[in-house]
Formats: sequence, structure tokens, C-alpha cells
Amino acid sequence: MRVFVTGASGWIGSATVDELLGAGHEVVGLARSDASAAALEARGVTVLRGDLDDLEALRRGAADAEGVVHLANKHDWANPAESNRAERVSVETLAEALVGTGKPLLMASGVAGLAAGRPGTEADPSPAIGADSPRGGAENLAFGHVDRGVRAVSARFAPTTHGDGDHGFIALITDAARRHGVSAYAGDGSTRWSAVHVSDAARLVRLGLEQAPAGTRLHAVAEEAIPSREIAQAIGDALGVPVTSVAPEDAVEHFGFIGMFFAMDLAASSDHTRKVVDWTPTGPGLLEDIKAGAYRGA
Repeated sequence: MRVFVTGASGWIGSATVDELLGAGHEVVGLARSDASAAALEARGVTVLRGDLDDLEALRRGAADAEGVVHLANKHDWANPAESNRAERVSVETLAEALVGTGKPLLMASGVAGLAAGRPGTEADPSPAIGADSPRGGAENLAFGHVDRGVRAVSARFAPTTHGDGDHGFIALITDAARRHGVSAYAGDGSTRWSAVHVSDAARLVRLGLEQAPAGTRLHAVAEEAIPSREIAQAIGDALGVPVTSVAPEDAVEHFGFIGMFFAMDLAASSDHTRKVVDWTPTGPGLLEDIKAGAYRGA
């Protein structure tokens, strides 16, 4: 399959590209910089220059492909409205390019806000509806194209897709521990995060692209609910610093923007996902990765 991948040089995207190539697929990767383009070409990827604001490049990449994996996101935490706008417009552009083809469009999403007091499941619809909602309501927007001949699939990623080389949320929490000399959690540390190793996430993306029916919600979740206190303890042990609590209202001041997520309960299950695409996570767990030193140099 000729697969067009946005975010191909990113953390999850790089692993996904390797997974797709290893399975015999041809990959076309969107690249916005010379460095990204060179890195992709070195791995055997055909490069399409552009970014999420280059809608013509997105249309061309989707139209020329047999499947699309959309992983790119601006992640502009200082201006989330811009990230939401760009996500909605890019998903709409990709979906419109695939109307009537039956080709797959697998797009990245998240598990935040799915449920209260229990782990979110694949049966939970995304509460993000409309342009002003998180991610611009792109999951629901994409699923609105299913009846128009697009095999839209949502891959909802756990709040941490971890591994050696990750510079995402756990790296930011680790950086806060290094700055303050303490590894902290919010409140009593009972809030929970789901997690997945990057290798398992990449394999799920490939399986979803190849197998998932239109309108499927997949959860890239290997571990359902890790208490934030245990995450903080593992970071503290890895860095050799004490572990403490901060008040939930002080979490953003202590951690930066990531504090608002670390203080949230983001547990999710993947029971349905494992059955629908025969996915069994095999990578190390989050605490194992932290204790092994994956984030000491983050």
C-alpha cells in the first residue's frame, strides 16, 4: 500500500514509518524542513514538502495514496486555538480528498474527556464537537465522512507514548523534577494515566490502517491506569530526588502547561481494540522505561 503520512518525522510518526516500511508498504512523508526531508529520505521514504497549512500538499498527498495516516499536530500550547483550527482544516482537507474512494484515513486523537470516574472505552464517542472544541472536533468531523466513502479510523493515543528518546509529556514532567529538585504529583497522587510504548503504538497504527472498519475507534493503550504518584516515584528514583505533592491548583505553576494534564484522570482501556485488530502490546511498561533511564537525559 502507498501510504501518505503526516508527522512522519515525529516521535510516533518515525516509529510508524519504520513499522510500515517493515511490513512492505511504500511511504510518502510530509516534511516541512530540509532536516526532516533528509532524515526521511535516508530511511527510504518519498518526501512531499509541506506542512499543515499547505492544503494543496495535503490534497495531493492523499489523492496519490492508497491510505493516509495523519499524525501531525501543531501542539501550540501557547495558542491552542491555532492548533485546533489547523487540525480541523487538515483533517477536513484529507477526508475530502478521499471521498468516494473507500480508502483509509487513520487519524491521531486522544483519550482525554471520554469518561468521568472510570476508564474511557472505545464505545465512548468523542465529546469534542465543532471547530472550537479540542483538536477542532476532528474525530467527529472525520467520522462524518464515513457515509461518503471514506474509511475513517481514529487512533486515540494514551497521554504518554513512551520510550527511549521521547521528548513528550513524561520528559516534561521529568524536566520539572530536575528544575525543582523534587519529583511531584498533584494532590494525593491518585489520578491515573494510561500509557503505551512507542513500538506498540506504531504497530497499532499499521494494523488499524490495514484492518479497521470505517468508523472504528482504536485505543493505543497498553497500561490502563498508572497512578500519578507511582509515576512521580519512578522519576524520583531515577533522578535521585525526593518525591512530594503539590496542590492541584499549583500544578501548572510547578510543571508548566503539562500540569493541567498531570492533575487529570486519563485512564483508558483497550479491550475492544485488542480484539478488532488482534493487537497485543509487547513493549516495556512506563515505570519500567523510567526506571531503566529512558528519561534521565530528557
